Amino acid sequence: MKFARANENRDAGEPGVSDDRGRRLWPFAVEALCAKARRTTGLEDFGAPPIEQALSVLVDSLEREAALHRVGRFLMRMHLLDLLKTRLRLVDAWKRRPLGDLESSSIARPIFITGMPRSGSTFLHELLAADPALRAPRVWEVMFPVTANEPDRGWRDRRVWNAAASLWWFRRLAPGADAVYPMRTRTPHECVAIHSYCLMSEEFVSSCRVPTYEAFLRSSDLVPLYQWERRFLQHLQQNQPGRRWVLKAPDHVYGLESLFSVFPDAVVIQTHRDPLQVLKSSIHLNWVLRGLYSRPDDPIQLAEREARLLAGATDRLVRFRDAHRELAERFVDVNYGELTADPLAVIIRIYGRFDLMLTPEAERRMRRLALRRSRYRGRRSVHSLAEIGFDELALAGLVSSRGTNQIEI
Repeated sequence: MKFARANENRDAGEPGVSDDRGRRLWPFAVEALCAKARRTTGLEDFGAPPIEQALSVLVDSLEREAALHRVGRFLMRMHLLDLLKTRLRLVDAWKRRPLGDLESSSIARPIFITGMPRSGSTFLHELLAADPALRAPRVWEVMFPVTANEPDRGWRDRRVWNAAASLWWFRRLAPGADAVYPMRTRTPHECVAIHSYCLMSEEFVSSCRVPTYEAFLRSSDLVPLYQWERRFLQHLQQNQPGRRWVLKAPDHVYGLESLFSVFPDAVVIQTHRDPLQVLKSSIHLNWVLRGLYSRPDDPIQLAEREARLLAGATDRLVRFRDAHRELAERFVDVNYGELTADPLAVIIRIYGRFDLMLTPEAERRMRRLALRRSRYRGRRSVHSLAEIGFDELALAGLVSSRGTNQIEI
């Protein structure tokens, strides 16, 4: 099986070989990272939930398992520091608010999109966020949240320009990313990016090979994580109340019990797609993201991992819905084929189920957005699946062996 070593030029070392120079230049020690963030900001309190255990497990997993190349180590360390510094500044900003001010701001009947990854959830998120009555966290708001409770100032907004510059560099470093997940400053962002400020996020699982951290995340109580997300949303809506949140992450499948505990009146849109197509798209995305930080994965292991995750996540959703029949009316199912064939018909069905009003203005905006959805077409990732060593029959066999081909809606 052929295997394209896309990132050999970044670091000549092989996976598992110690990169002592990289470790000396950019250490991952928990105490050092926290101390540097505190020195830079002049602040001390990281607030709740505590971050030390999650950060400790993450950096240990990064050191021992991720096979980071030097560029990846540098980028990950900068990312962790940025998260820690922003966390300190957010907690400080919340302390400065009048007592109870944030808590009194309600998050009423939020809409969560989850389900199979690579199943049209991003497109659906953007369609719903086009409704003036609904609101999604925007990329720039999540990247620079401390002052994001102040309205977007349009083309003069420095926060938006800073986010645009960061995304420009990301696209230079991961040139295939735009083909599989185009992201811009004002597009809706995923909840996993909000969770990253707690150092308990599927973001790290997607971008690096960190099985120990992944196991820790799967076994953790996620209620504090969703309590953090609720406070984060309350912060964003401080000066712009009145709109209903629409939120998205395929990875909510791992925390539905916690999600409904913190957001008891939430409703959920579950997306579905042919498992083989999901698997192919997930492999492509993970190949691109992981190449930014580490040496290439073994193609067979990557495919097996993605098949295992797909089967496990889908099984979790099935078991949760079976165990909570009382929540049946809170769920609506959306098939990828239906969404791409007739987006407005799917929207009308969702609005009918959740008692939402589709105004003429919202419908016009959604139709305009649907006409522009071809931005995915004609863009080619750095590698095709064949070029990195996968063949269609082998992937179909993995889907069948995991049982995901039996999943129906």
